[in-house]
Amino acid sequence: MTTYKTNQDVYQQITNRVIAAIEAGAPRFEMPWHRGAQKSRPLNVLSGKHYRGVNTVALWVAQSEHDYSSGTWGTYRQWQNRGAQVRKGEHATTVVFFKDLEQSVEETDDSGETKSRRSFVATASWVFNADQVNGYTAAATHQLDKTQVLEQAEAFVAATQAKLTQLGDSAYYNSITDTINMPRRALFTGSSSSSATEAYYSTLLHEVTHWSGHSARLKRELMNRFGDAAYAMEELVAELGAAFLCSDLKVSLAPRPDHAAYIDGWLSVLKHDKRAIFTAASKASEATDYLFKLQPKPLEQVA
Repeated sequence: MTTYKTNQDVYQQITNRVIAAIEAGAPRFEMPWHRGAQKSRPLNVLSGKHYRGVNTVALWVAQSEHDYSSGTWGTYRQWQNRGAQVRKGEHATTVVFFKDLEQSVEETDDSGETKSRRSFVATASWVFNADQVNGYTAAATHQLDKTQVLEQAEAFVAATQAKLTQLGDSAYYNSITDTINMPRRALFTGSSSSSATEAYYSTLLHEVTHWSGHSARLKRELMNRFGDAAYAMEELVAELGAAFLCSDLKVSLAPRPDHAAYIDGWLSVLKHDKRAIFTAASKASEATDYLFKLQPKPLEQVA
C-alpha cells in the first residue's frame, strides 16, 4: 500500500483545469486528450523524456487552452540550459512529481496482518511550452500517410494476441469471453481531425486498454476506489490509455460520441475527488506500459 503527502492545492489545481477542459468540450465530446493525442506526448526539453500519467493530461489541457503548436516543455532553468529564454510575461503550467521518502511504515489491518506502506511526497513544478520561449527551434518531423492501414498500429495490436471478433456495428470488450469485438472497417468514418482508418485504430486501442485490465493480466479493479462510479472510471482509463497509445503510435485519436454519456459521471467523480484523475491517468499509464512489454521488439515509447 502506498500513501502520499502533499500540498492539497497541487491536486486541486490540476483537477480543476481538467474539469474545465472536459466541460468546455462536452457539447461536442471533444475531450482534452483528443486534441493532444493528435500531436505527441508532451516532451521535456532537457531530458528528452516524455511526461507520464496525469502530467500528460495536464499539459495536453494547457496545449488546448493556449493553442500551443509544440509538445515540448521545460522549466525556466531548463530552457536557459538549452540556450533559450522564456519571454517576459509568459505564465507557467503546473506539473507534479512524486518523490519516494525512502521510508516505510508498518501497519496492522483488521485481520491482524502486518503490511508495509511506502510514503511519497508530491512536488509541484512549473514548466513553459516551446511556444513561450525565444531561441529554440524544434527538429523537423516526418508526416505519415494516415489514410491506409497503419502497419505499426496493426503490428502492435497483433503482438498482444488479444482475441478479436467482428460482429454487428458496436465496438466493445467482453470480459467474460475475454474478446474484443470490432465492427467492419468500412463502418468507420473520418472526422475533421482523423481519417476513417485512424477512427478504427483509436477505437481498437481503446478496447485493447480495457483488455489489459482482465484478471489474467493487470487485474484492474476500480470498485473499491470508486464504488458505483467504477464502470464510468474504467471508461476514463480506457479513454486515456487509447490517447497515450495513439500518441505513441502516431494515430490521431477520434472522438467517441457514444461515450458522451460518461461525461457527467466523470465530472461528478472529479468534482468530489481531487485525486481521481491522478488515479485514472496512472492506471492508463500502467496499461500502456503492459501492452508495450508484449511487443516482440522495442517500439518508440515514453521513457
